[in-house]
Amino acid sequence: MATDPKEPIFHFFDNAAVPVAPFSHAVECDGWIQLTGQMPTDPNDDGAPLPDGIEAQTRRVMENLKIVLAELGLDLSHVLSCRIYLTHFERDYDRMNALYKSYFPADRLPARTTVGVTGLARGALVEIDMVAKRPS
Repeated sequence: MATDPKEPIFHFFDNAAVPVAPFSHAVECDGWIQLTGQMPTDPNDDGAPLPDGIEAQTRRVMENLKIVLAELGLDLSHVLSCRIYLTHFERDYDRMNALYKSYFPADRLPARTTVGVTGLARGALVEIDMVAKRPS
């Protein structure tokens, strides 16, 4: 029995990082996928300390997002937009951008919003969520 593409599918993946709150890794409806914001947690050891510094945390977050995309049969080329949350905006913005842009071809950068926030779960410096679209 096929699922109705207009009904949401709530995805939870054993290979992805353990959620820090009660949520799905991604929710999909009609080919659109909202990936929950990922933290810089180790997907193999939820109790491990967070990486040091904005570059290492950004890398871990992007790798965690790639895991979720791979579980969906997708990759970063399917990402249409990102939202980035930084706890130390002025200090970390440029260094985060330098690493973030290395994940995308220069001519295929997703739409994006970046905001400074007063805090993130587990004391993280960065969190990123994404919207992706399955090919037709």
